[in-house]
Amino acid sequence: MASKLTEDLIYEILSVVEEIPPGKVSTYGQIAKLIGRDKNARLVGKVLSQADYYGQYPCHRVVNHAGRLAPHFPEQKQRLLEEGIPFKDANHVDIKRCQWDL
Repeated sequence: MASKLTEDLIYEILSVVEEIPPGKVSTYGQIAKLIGRDKNARLVGKVLSQADYYGQYPCHRVVNHAGRLAPHFPEQKQRLLEEGIPFKDANHVDIKRCQWDL
């Protein structure tokens, strides 16, 4: 069954992103799971890449399962550093130390 991207789904994803506290990160998969769509991490990424059209959301706090930064989001690292997010290397946050724990 194909996922249909509706405005309701977009705002459902963005409302979860809005809850990520400063100094913490979440993963695309974690957000997908929270909205009941375990296998739709890529859909979450797609929505976040277009989030500016819907308002201001802390999308910089979302990384992949390994803590890798989004490849086409040059400001992400600086924003995370400003919040005190620890990094393992130049492109990966230390997910074990800063993952949002619900």
